[in-house]
Amino acid sequence: MNFDALFNAQLDTLKDEGNYRYFAELERTCGKFPRAGNHVDGEVNDVTVWCSNDYLGMGQNQLVIDAMCEAVKRTGTGAGGTRNISGTNHDHLLLEAELADLHGKEAALLFTSGYVSNWAALSTLGSRLENCVILSDSGNHASMIEGIRHSRADKVIWNHNDVTDLEAKLAALPANVPKIVAFESVYSMDGDIAPIRQIVEVAEKYGAMTYLDEVHGVGLYGPRGGGVAEAEGLMERITLIEGTLGKAFGVVGGYITGSAALCDFIRSFASGFIFTTALPPAVAAAARTSIAHLKTSQVERTQHQAQVAKLRAGLDRAGIPHMMNNSHIVPVMIKDPVKTKMLADYLMSEWGIYVQPINYPTVPKGTERLRFTPSPLHTDADIAHLVNALSSLWKQCAIAHAVA
Repeated sequence: MNFDALFNAQLDTLKDEGNYRYFAELERTCGKFPRAGNHVDGEVNDVTVWCSNDYLGMGQNQLVIDAMCEAVKRTGTGAGGTRNISGTNHDHLLLEAELADLHGKEAALLFTSGYVSNWAALSTLGSRLENCVILSDSGNHASMIEGIRHSRADKVIWNHNDVTDLEAKLAALPANVPKIVAFESVYSMDGDIAPIRQIVEVAEKYGAMTYLDEVHGVGLYGPRGGGVAEAEGLMERITLIEGTLGKAFGVVGGYITGSAALCDFIRSFASGFIFTTALPPAVAAAARTSIAHLKTSQVERTQHQAQVAKLRAGLDRAGIPHMMNNSHIVPVMIKDPVKTKMLADYLMSEWGIYVQPINYPTVPKGTERLRFTPSPLHTDADIAHLVNALSSLWKQCAIAHAVA
């Protein structure tokens, strides 16, 4: 059997639909973010990156860099094993303590990525708690969906951010079965924020555990960067808070926080924790430095929010439609995969602006978009250049200003 022919047939379908993904070959330069080199056909062109999830530029913060370099010289490059077999290093435990403190929890547990922490935690909870039912927001991330699917637990999908629908579905379940309400704080594609307080109140009413994914909130919201739940004074009422080290904290890795018993339960039963090599100690040291810095510094968050507001205002003045929300994510809706890629290509080639076209399956078909994530390091001139470029291309491509 010609397996390559089978592979290529499906890839050709993606290309015909305009949903095939082309990756920009970037080269980050320390100290120059959001500038990067774009490798194309043997040449390197300077571009400004507008879609990074290094939201605060902490991946190039000198304190974080120094912490990683010091740890590499002190410990070497790898962890030396799984957490179970020789791979638990002192730096891991220091970071877990830092994370537990960040979220006001008894304990924390590290994973190799935010995807893995969601997949491992939800699959373990759903499979090990007898007769467990997981109630999942319809907008949840793929990592949460996969974790729930892998658990083989009964699942109930509730309408996105619809607390009335959630309560109706909780009320329909037997009172004596374990229930988990799984949702996110900031939804990454639309940038909308969950009604966390109302969700928690309904979950408490029906004795359900709450599982909150804060990957797009940690570092960015709350007086110490604990996320939206911290900003709203709700962390102590949430059973499990999951997050990432790879976005606002600028490093890599994922984690969960909760009670000591909960974290020990996941540590003891989650295959995604047990059977993989631990994060390098240098990564843990850098992440701990980043978290500790953002617990006390408001400079990055304040500047970040200011630049987000300036971009939105500029788009409004230029008549560029963008999805309104209360977060740092600025989606410009195109609603066509071919046009979305065309605009992204023009921005890169003609204006030196890199934004990745967002298409299916990341978002539903018909909701394709350009998704901008301003950082504190994008200057006012960068924002003006982006708005000017979009305004020019909007007219050239004859896309209706009312597309959103």
